[in-house]
Amino acid sequence: MIRKNYKPLPMRIAIYMLIIISHTFFFPLSPFAEPVITINADKQIQFAEHYFRTGEYFRAIGEYKRFIHFFPDDHRQEFAMYKIGLSYFNGKKFQEAIDSFNALLTKFPATTFRTKVRSRISECFIKLKDYLKAIECLNDMADTSENIDIADQAYYRRGWVYLEMSQWEEAENSFRLISKKNRDKYRMASLSQEMSKKKDLKTKSPMTAGILSIIPGAGHLYCGRYKDATVVFILNTAMIYAAYEAFDNNLDALGGIITFFEIGFYSGNIYSAVNCAHKYNRNANNHLFEYLRQNSRINLGLCPDHGEKRAALLLSCQIAF
Repeated sequence: MIRKNYKPLPMRIAIYMLIIISHTFFFPLSPFAEPVITINADKQIQFAEHYFRTGEYFRAIGEYKRFIHFFPDDHRQEFAMYKIGLSYFNGKKFQEAIDSFNALLTKFPATTFRTKVRSRISECFIKLKDYLKAIECLNDMADTSENIDIADQAYYRRGWVYLEMSQWEEAENSFRLISKKNRDKYRMASLSQEMSKKKDLKTKSPMTAGILSIIPGAGHLYCGRYKDATVVFILNTAMIYAAYEAFDNNLDALGGIITFFEIGFYSGNIYSAVNCAHKYNRNANNHLFEYLRQNSRINLGLCPDHGEKRAALLLSCQIAF
């Protein structure tokens, strides 16, 4: 039996929708709804700084970029762009750091962070093993700076880059350009004395190693590679004897094959000895460089930048209040 008050399903859905729409338009929102949070420039930059201080550099980058986008007229745009580059640097994304710093220099050519930025760019190139670009950057710092302290720091850093490249004469020339005022600061007397050990450094002559290798293994022996010398001598001696036996027994084809391979081994013996001499010299230079870096290099902070100090002071005041 069908009930008289039964309404088809579509009709009931329509009624429910009508009730919902009426409630939405004619009844106010609940007083317990969550309030809308408004972020101003100060809160945004503080939030980015929080991530930076805690070492979450890539989150900090996102917040600094959000600050730059939403507050384009704020006077801390330079500061935010600098901190983006610094965040990439601390996060070991050196190419991204270079791009960010260059963007800052392009947008704000007279930025108060200019010295710091150029110094950081040179460090990025060093980390990327692009020493020539690092030197170009340091040359620009030294040539364009009117501050003798900044120029001297550029000469000092450039000298160490040359040492990284094993170009000792260029390094000495760069260190000599440091002014008398700052020579004690950079301990140049001690550094020069330590660098003089380079003249007494024992090295191996690649030419001598090659000539000695006429006797298989002698070149390696000269370079202190005793195991290699033994293996090379035994291998070449065995192949020469095998070739001799093959020819002596009229096995010309076999003797020719062995001779062919022996020529290759013999040539490789000479090339390997020359290479060992170069490697010996590189290791000697590297050991001396590491000794200098651990005992003579001073840790330089970046050049003082009053613009950043003002920005940091302003930011701390905003956080306090």
